Amino acid sequence: MPYRRLPNTDNARLRALKKAIEMAEKIPSHELAFSFQTHQKLKSIAPYFEQMLLQQKQAMAIQAAKSKELAALAKKARMYISHFYQVLNFAIMRNEIPASARKFFGLKENDCKIPNLLTDKDIVYWGEQLIKGEKERLTKMGGNPITNPTAAVVKVRYDQYLEALYQQKIYQKSTRYATDKIAELRANVDSLILELWNEVEQHFSHLDEEAKRNASIEYGVVYVWRPYERENSQDDEFATEQEIFESISNNRANIDTYEEENQLQYAISFSGN
Repeated sequence: MPYRRLPNTDNARLRALKKAIEMAEKIPSHELAFSFQTHQKLKSIAPYFEQMLLQQKQAMAIQAAKSKELAALAKKARMYISHFYQVLNFAIMRNEIPASARKFFGLKENDCKIPNLLTDKDIVYWGEQLIKGEKERLTKMGGNPITNPTAAVVKVRYDQYLEALYQQKIYQKSTRYATDKIAELRANVDSLILELWNEVEQHFSHLDEEAKRNASIEYGVVYVWRPYERENSQDDEFATEQEIFESISNNRANIDTYEEENQLQYAISFSGN
């Protein structure tokens, strides 16, 4: 005999809620297989749960798309900042600028190494030091501005990168908000679906097992055949089709969940920089 299987993904949970609401819209309330109270709970929680799932999906999609743009801007900013510090070192080597000028940029006087620019924090820090340091150097020491690139040119690339970074943080915050809300709702959704399906099965309990299952399936209740039961069942063809349908549905849901979790993992990793 097949057993009932409750949803184990958020997409499956939403389908279960919406299927019950769909049945409530088609069937008169006095003939409905679940109570008025359960119907009210469905109408309250389902739209909000769907909204949070949509918000999470949209935020992740935007975040993933914008991450490529951010990576390109980060590469440009990193290159311009690095080139500026290289030119500074060349000018010091040619005695055009004293080595003490390095202090304006947050460097040790005798340290000719290019700053580490591997992370976003590095780019933000050393870009700020560069823009502020060149201005202070010219004010206090005089002389000619460093060129090719100038600090002004670097600032253009730096500001573009900062704006993209700021926007990415907003998308990450939106993703985290929706993800947290979904996690809070999940227990209530699971409890409601369990209550709903129990009521549906109880409503059709006067029917034989097969008729009861078929009637319950109309309300979104999911049954799964065990392998040995499917092989021994006279209704083997139906069982196989049902299992295939469930497998496809759950695989699609699992793929969605896998992609979302990977994107979320990147989002969390990125925000930690």
